[in-house]
Amino acid sequence: MTNESIIESLLFAAGDEGLSAEQMASVLDVDVQTVRNVVEQMAETLLHDETRGVTITKYGTEYRMMTKKENASFIQALADKPSPKTLSQAALETLAIIAYNQPVTRMEVEDIRGVKTERPIATLAARGLIEEAGRAEGAGRPILYATTNEFLDAFQLNSLDDLPPLSEGEVSIQQEADLFFGRFEEAMDEMAEE
Repeated sequence: MTNESIIESLLFAAGDEGLSAEQMASVLDVDVQTVRNVVEQMAETLLHDETRGVTITKYGTEYRMMTKKENASFIQALADKPSPKTLSQAALETLAIIAYNQPVTRMEVEDIRGVKTERPIATLAARGLIEEAGRAEGAGRPILYATTNEFLDAFQLNSLDDLPPLSEGEVSIQQEADLFFGRFEEAMDEMAEE
């Protein structure tokens, strides 16, 4: 495996936060100047290669992998047409829990699901299906989450009162997710027909 391949993977994994040459040198176990030389060569190559959609930029001491500005209109078009059908099972379960228990903290969702929910919550917030709804009382004042109007639109609900009723007694996460998934697929099919 080459330093270039490793650096590309590191920058991709770091995302918007980027990495300094020192951080990459530490991971690669090479000197900082070697990393700088490799990154600068990679940036130059990517910049002039019209078959590549990414480039490497430097902000202060951080290097970041970014999309080329020439492709901005296509990225904007993708952002304007979110595809909620691509929600994972974890995201659907998290959405169901938030919808039926809102406002709710991440820790409360995790207690119900039994697993971490940072990524599904980030995905749902990025899709505009949930939003911050204040802070809970108590230690650390955790963020409360609730569904948005976009959530209502995606599921073709007039209000939260239109959510499918849960049966009496214990309802499993899977049952909540199944209710949402069924309703979600119906909504998407109807939108596709229009």
